[in-house]
Amino acid sequence: MLLAIDVGNTNIVAGVFAGDSLVTLWRLTTETRRTGDEYALLLSGLFRLAGLDVARVQGVAVCSVVPPVLTALTGALEKHWGLSPLVISTQLDLGIEVRYTPPTAIGADRIANAVAAIDRFGAPSVVVDFGTTTNFDVISPDGAYIGGILAPGLEISEEALYRSTAQLRRVPLVPPPTAIGGSTTAALQSGILFGYAGLVDGLVERICGELGGQAHVVATGGLAETIAPLTRTVQRIDDDLTLYGLFLLYRRNAPDAGD
Repeated sequence: MLLAIDVGNTNIVAGVFAGDSLVTLWRLTTETRRTGDEYALLLSGLFRLAGLDVARVQGVAVCSVVPPVLTALTGALEKHWGLSPLVISTQLDLGIEVRYTPPTAIGADRIANAVAAIDRFGAPSVVVDFGTTTNFDVISPDGAYIGGILAPGLEISEEALYRSTAQLRRVPLVPPPTAIGGSTTAALQSGILFGYAGLVDGLVERICGELGGQAHVVATGGLAETIAPLTRTVQRIDDDLTLYGLFLLYRRNAPDAGD
């Protein structure tokens, strides 16, 4: 089995692959103060709850944008499980050309998303990853990673709104029936959700214009299910895209994780 772990600024998403199949997935809160021993205890408990045997894990692939958590996780896996994780970076054999300056500045999760998008959907592709930031990653028609866009995430934008106003209260992230809000709650929901969907559509349309035509547009990340259905341009949602990219990169660089 292969354990794949995507460490984001807000959440950690972990999944277990048996052969080519993702058999379970967990979403955890990212906590930079958690120790390696605590991560080992947490992961072992999740395995037990899922009825999986830790001893069957033969490999680990990790992408992280939070260095302290990466250090704690890799230390825990080495100390308690005797496994040295494959940490994703542009120093690996990615199987795709990277045209980004400098290549080392690309987030590891963006690499995983690009590799998975090419494998699942082909080129050209655009991945919209809804996380703490919303990342747009672009695969050119000839299958190269050429860059993308980084935008403030929905939750960051929402938090800034409430922090800067005295009389506005938080509202559920549920789209109102119409764009014209007949109440303060509906007006906020419209501005937050339809407004963010408009941001996504506008940026995807600009990307496709620069690519010279249409592209496969796939959404992933924690808020994909909330925003993608409100857009015109997102064609599909793929919740496990990043983990699948980790699986592909592990298989390419350390193909010793069996069933």
